[in-house]
Amino acid sequence: MSPARRATSSDVAKKAQVSRTTVSFVLNGVPGVSISESTRKRVLEAAKELSYSPNAAGRKLVSGKSNTIGLILSQSPEQVFADAFLPQVILGVEQATLQQGFHVLLKLVSPDDPSGYTHLIRENHVDGILLSGPRQSDQEIVRLHREGVPVMLMGQLPDSDIPFVDINASAGAEIAVEHLIGSGHRRIAMITNAPLSYTSAQQRRCGYMEALHKANIMSDPLLIKEGDYTPASGFQVMTELLQQSPRPTAMFVASDVVAIGALLAIKNAGLQVPEDIAVVGFDDIPLAEYFDPPLTTIRLPAYGLGWAAGERLIRLIHGEGLDQKEIMVESELIVRASSIKKLRTN
Repeated sequence: MSPARRATSSDVAKKAQVSRTTVSFVLNGVPGVSISESTRKRVLEAAKELSYSPNAAGRKLVSGKSNTIGLILSQSPEQVFADAFLPQVILGVEQATLQQGFHVLLKLVSPDDPSGYTHLIRENHVDGILLSGPRQSDQEIVRLHREGVPVMLMGQLPDSDIPFVDINASAGAEIAVEHLIGSGHRRIAMITNAPLSYTSAQQRRCGYMEALHKANIMSDPLLIKEGDYTPASGFQVMTELLQQSPRPTAMFVASDVVAIGALLAIKNAGLQVPEDIAVVGFDDIPLAEYFDPPLTTIRLPAYGLGWAAGERLIRLIHGEGLDQKEIMVESELIVRASSIKKLRTN
């Protein structure tokens, strides 16, 4: 038996004895259109009897709204698929927007083509843009904001007035490094979560530098390496750091995912964590407590970050004001076995 055919707006129009345009006006609640109460009632009753509900395309044609937000990830597919922090963020965005009757259109934008999402707005595919991981060179998002497009950032873009939701990455990184300093370490290296063209990487490096400064430890540029969101990048630069003499006694890796590769490089070099090198990560992804050894890290509320960003963007789309331009989400240190032993003395 073939499945029952889904009712269309033509079916509703025929049953209610009105035009399809009238059906669309009634079911989408289009304001400013004069329709008699009796006609409105016939359309609603016909739609109910036929179990008909307008699809997104129909709403878009009539109201000019897509009921969709564009979630833009400024990363390559390889970076996104390796990032274990993102799924909880995306889930938070999706749940917040679904509660308001919106959908999420996810788009990956190559760092080499930062303007690859503007057509979503120009062609009315989305009603607003949520950009995750802004880069300092991304002026397209600034242009859209100035044109009045509803825009929200997950992360910050210095020297712009675009509203954002972000973690206090500098403070979190500072706490991570202070933990290592408190365990007796003085030669502490850092691997960033991303290239330093990303503001999130700059913020975490600032926290690292501030902790060293407060402890009167001279920073060494050779001890700072750039990760690129992936375990492979962590493995590569950790291998380079281990070739230094003297090598670091502790590592702050500003991404748990990048730390996966760093830990493997340490193991392949015949060294132990934390006996030879202590390691602290950042993000507290679900797998962090199951690393070998379990990873000390900075816990971030990934779901809450996504939820807050999605909810605030919907408010902008509805034309509502925001009580504050920025929301900063705090973090906390989660201590596990990768850093708890104190530095050995000879």
